[in-house]
Amino acid sequence: MGMSSPCTYDDIHRLSAEDVLTRLESRDNGLSQNEAERRLGQYGRNILSQPDHFPLLRGLVRHFTHFLAILLWIAAALSFAADFMRPGEGMATLGWAILSVIVINAGFAFFQEYKAERALQALHLLLPDKAWVTRGGQPVEVSRREIVPGDILIVEEGERVPADARLIEAVGMRVDNAALTGESRPQRRTAEATADGHWLDLPNLVFAGTTILSGHGRAVVFATGMHSEFGKIAALTTVVETGLSPLQKEIITVTRIVAAISLAMGLIFFVVGLWTGLGFWISAIFGIGIIVANVPEGLLPTVTLALALSSQRMAKRNALVKHLPSVETLGCTTVICTDKTGTLTENHMTVDRFFVDGLVIEAREGCFFTRGRMISTADAEQWRPFFDALLHCHNARRVRKSDGHVAVTGDPTEVALVEFAIAHGLAHQPPLRRMGELAFDADRKRMSTLHWAEGQLVAFTKGAPESVLAHCSHLRVHDRTPPMTSDDRTRILNQSRLFAEQAYRVLAVAMRDVTHQPEHIEVETIETDLTFLGLVAMMDPPHREVPGAIATCRQAGVRAIMITGDHPLTALAVARKIGLVPDQVTAPPMPIFVPVIEGAQLDHMNNETLHRLLTPSHPNEPDPVFARMAPRHKMRVVSTLKEMGNVVAVTGDGVNDAPAMKTADIGVAMGIAGTDVAKEIADIILLDDNFATIVNAIEEGRAVYENIRKFTTYILSSNVPEIIPFLGYGFLGAPLALTIPQVLAVDLGTDMIPALGLANEQPRPDVMDIPPRSRSERLLNLPLLVRAYFFLGIIEAAVAMGGFFLYLYSHGWTWGSHLDWSSPLYREATTVTFAGIVLAQVANVFACRSDHLSVARLGWFSNPFIVWGIVTELTILALITFTPIGNEIFGTSPLPLWILGPLVLGSLLLLLAEEGRKLLVNRRHRSANPATTQIVSPS
Repeated sequence: MGMSSPCTYDDIHRLSAEDVLTRLESRDNGLSQNEAERRLGQYGRNILSQPDHFPLLRGLVRHFTHFLAILLWIAAALSFAADFMRPGEGMATLGWAILSVIVINAGFAFFQEYKAERALQALHLLLPDKAWVTRGGQPVEVSRREIVPGDILIVEEGERVPADARLIEAVGMRVDNAALTGESRPQRRTAEATADGHWLDLPNLVFAGTTILSGHGRAVVFATGMHSEFGKIAALTTVVETGLSPLQKEIITVTRIVAAISLAMGLIFFVVGLWTGLGFWISAIFGIGIIVANVPEGLLPTVTLALALSSQRMAKRNALVKHLPSVETLGCTTVICTDKTGTLTENHMTVDRFFVDGLVIEAREGCFFTRGRMISTADAEQWRPFFDALLHCHNARRVRKSDGHVAVTGDPTEVALVEFAIAHGLAHQPPLRRMGELAFDADRKRMSTLHWAEGQLVAFTKGAPESVLAHCSHLRVHDRTPPMTSDDRTRILNQSRLFAEQAYRVLAVAMRDVTHQPEHIEVETIETDLTFLGLVAMMDPPHREVPGAIATCRQAGVRAIMITGDHPLTALAVARKIGLVPDQVTAPPMPIFVPVIEGAQLDHMNNETLHRLLTPSHPNEPDPVFARMAPRHKMRVVSTLKEMGNVVAVTGDGVNDAPAMKTADIGVAMGIAGTDVAKEIADIILLDDNFATIVNAIEEGRAVYENIRKFTTYILSSNVPEIIPFLGYGFLGAPLALTIPQVLAVDLGTDMIPALGLANEQPRPDVMDIPPRSRSERLLNLPLLVRAYFFLGIIEAAVAMGGFFLYLYSHGWTWGSHLDWSSPLYREATTVTFAGIVLAQVANVFACRSDHLSVARLGWFSNPFIVWGIVTELTILALITFTPIGNEIFGTSPLPLWILGPLVLGSLLLLLAEEGRKLLVNRRHRSANPATTQIVSPS
């Protein structure tokens, strides 16, 4: 950012080139090197205020200090406190293990975000960082950072403008302002002084971040860095504070609930222990044990891994996730505010149709169609003069790339004409030799080229229809050229207006034979007595997948609202083409009004009116289309939608989209056409710049939320059989059936891999047929807690404790008799409890795949991750039970195989009980909703 603000230059467009140089204290041959260095010290570098590029320390600390991590810190501290009070019972081991979980989880989450940041920086490296200026009368290439007010820029076709500047020379110049304004059409630029108008549309100004599409010129810089229009818009993003994602809020809620349950149970146990005469220290130790056993140590890393796995799947579908929780945020999105250019459309001008011989011809996939009939190549040859005019009347250039492919560069309109000719096989003949040109100018609104063809000169002309038609005396009909009547002229102009109303850019094409070679190529001798050949209609077409994606959004209850800086007619036409609004505005049974709101209208609209405008009165009412929107307008619409309770995603590629993206719950930037500012702010970057990718990401986000619920149920269920042994020991005087290291082996060992299998469950087939979840819907609701703790968990505890006592009784132990904790029998009995929990969790992972669908309907092997998770879980159980090192670490002992029979039987009973519960729930649902169809299996 500059140290000193340059003067304001609100009237710089009204000055002549000489007066501009005087005002900026510059010269036609540029600044001297010493003066440039002085101004660099005065105004500062030509850079935007840089957000910290992924501050390593802050990024790492954040993963150590969120709410669930804090709960784990407390659990670790209590473990060390318990070990201090009563050493030798494994509490210190648990403490160190919990600390390891915190460190590993934080490192993993940090690594995922760091990888995304590195990928983003790789995208930034693709952007050039040099510019040509005139200094001391010599053209020199300098870093864009060193450009200062008063520098004379040398701008050429294809370059990105490095600073705001006033043109003092311009030849055939067109610019693309889409990154700044959202306006997709090329803008002509001139060096002439001009009257007042909209600042960004003034024809003698060029702005930082915009691109020179064609032509060349020189311009004197008047604003750099944060003082440029680019910088002013970027500065809006600094006033927006980002909040927590919905998932982060839910994790905090889950943590508070688990913490409340844990602390309540620990405190109750401590008080009851004192009341029953256990003594202070024993009561304190087992109170701490209850708290620690209740804390789901495996939940945090499983959530992180689930989000990371989902982000990897999204990357394969061209969505780069910068912030892991944003994966799930997309799943509960209710409104997508989308830019038009480059997101809904391809940001590439294309010939869509043309008008010849009184017919509208559609160009699709290399073929021509009219009235539903395909036109053969032989029939198309009758329009060869029309095609020849498109092929020759332009200044686009064909460039062979390093990979051998030929690319066309130049003005987007002319590039579209040449690419159209190539795509339809019209460019197979050698080009005609060019003899001269009448360049386009803003007054004539047309251009002409002169060529040598078959022994004579021929002129081709293209331009605005009303301009070209005014100089036409004939028209080509098939192979004839009859005189043009007034009716012909009216019919052609009406067709031109119809194309324009459909948001097409329309050009008329004409030609004439030049019987004798003129001494001078002049308008009067060339652009007269022309023969009209046809009209060309071009547009920036929507991505092919977008209409289907819009339909999917509507079916999923997600509203898509277009907010663009483009022209209202263009915005509405594209909205109709992709199905965002009805194609027929007067569709039966009654007219459908589609409001198109411009930025100027929004300035005079109060909040209540805007709120009403954004609230559909019925489900089929189309949302308004917002056009000519400035950044502040986009921010206001997004803020209003959020105030209405919506979860809002905003897509964009330009700096004009950045403030709204930061205001939104989730910002989505374009990876190809996106500016640095947009990519910096975004939570997700679309690597293919395609709106349809967002819809795929929403599906992934919804699946993530459901899967987090599944493995949360699975993980919480195993807490109950871990707590019951402590309760039995404290209240009933039973031997402690499970040791702390064994609790640790379940939470951080055997449970983790199957839980990740649940995290990889495929989305339900109907996941995009239901509305987004409400903001008020809790991740950890009462039905989930009841099912986890008081149904599945109780059955698991019965299996594990039943196995423990069965094994003891089979070896002659009786209730009340002393059991030495160092004896082989005790080690074997606790191993039975541990094995019972693990085997019950094998059954439980199948039970948790759905809260209403039978496992038989889902398919036993339909999720291979779960199968491998179970294999891994049983392998860990075998290693802990039957290997000396496992016995040493976890205090276990090898078991006779007969005891596994009752444990497996108990686990099967858990699965049968859950199947019975699902049957009752579905029967009750069908009786309450007799009209509903049978639930479809996602297998």
